[in-house]
Amino acid sequence: MVTQEQRRRQLAREKFLRQQQRRTETRRKAKMRNSVIASVLGVVVVGSLALYTTGTLKGDGDDKSNASKSVDATPTPPKDPCDKPAEGKVETQTWKKEPALKIDKSAKYTMKLATTCGDIDVALKASAAPHTANSFEFLAGKGYFDHTKCHRLTTNGIYVLQCGDPTGSGSGGPGYTIPDENLKDKSLKNNLYPAGTVAMANTGQPHSGGSQFFLVYQDSQLPPSYTPFGTVSEAGMAVLKKIAAAGENTGAGDGAPNATVVIDKATVTKS
Repeated sequence: MVTQEQRRRQLAREKFLRQQQRRTETRRKAKMRNSVIASVLGVVVVGSLALYTTGTLKGDGDDKSNASKSVDATPTPPKDPCDKPAEGKVETQTWKKEPALKIDKSAKYTMKLATTCGDIDVALKASAAPHTANSFEFLAGKGYFDHTKCHRLTTNGIYVLQCGDPTGSGSGGPGYTIPDENLKDKSLKNNLYPAGTVAMANTGQPHSGGSQFFLVYQDSQLPPSYTPFGTVSEAGMAVLKKIAAAGENTGAGDGAPNATVVIDKATVTKS
């Protein structure tokens, strides 16, 4: 027969077991609930990341302000203000000596550079630089400058566009050299080549000019070592400034122009 004390202990044990079962069940349900919550949070996080990623990609394509603020964004190159070059090829002919001096020193001559960026008219100083003017008349008549690129633009220190090299490398020439002229031109004051001046490039040695020349689009400090042989017209200056505004390709102030400057046709006419 079960005593009263044994019965009490049995009931206490059964109560303890029921409590343990309830606790186990509670923990199981809590674990399941947490698992569900974690799964839901995982979906939310993944969905949020997907939305964030999608938003970023859309912003890069559609929001220019976001693109401009990106550290890794590639700078947009300036728009080319010039047209496509005319069809044709560069002449490669050279000559062993300077052409015979046939120019009329008392006449007026105009060189027209029909470029992809617009026409640049240059009044030549035939009386002050006859060898240079004569050489340009000769070379233009041979089509020497046609389809050639203006290969150099400087935008720092001096402000010039350099042309006249069929190779586009800065080392090309007609095979002959011409003497320096007009180095005491009244326009050259205090080692300044004023805007609008057209002058001969050279190797740094006396009488080493060939076919390369430069057009000054802004007053430039230079020693009087480069034959000034022409002056750009007002309309031509507007073309030069348009070319200069597009900049050069190195960002250092001296390089190939970003504008596609090609002389489609060069002519020298007497008036």
